[in-house]
Amino acid sequence: MARSTTSMKKKSYTRYSDAYRQEALALADRISVAAAARELGIHSSQLYQWRSKVQQQQDTSERERSLAEENARLKRQLAEANEELAITKKAAVYFAKSLK
Repeated sequence: MARSTTSMKKKSYTRYSDAYRQEALALADRISVAAAARELGIHSSQLYQWRSKVQQQQDTSERERSLAEENARLKRQLAEANEELAITKKAAVYFAKSLK
């Protein structure tokens, strides 16, 4: 039996703005996720996904901030070491000239 090729309906997806997502998550925090999902007319799994994504972004931001702080500390340490090395080289040249 051959399948007939009929046009299949495509699912349309709704894209929500970031402000809407933030407000929806705030509502879910005030009341339960299930109640917020019913009130907004969306699936509760959608709210859980949005919450997970926000938490992941916050974790990434914290990691980036700590790496930036460590990077700044290491740059300062390298600059100090380079300065000490330059002073040592100048002292070695000075004492080498005085020995002649």
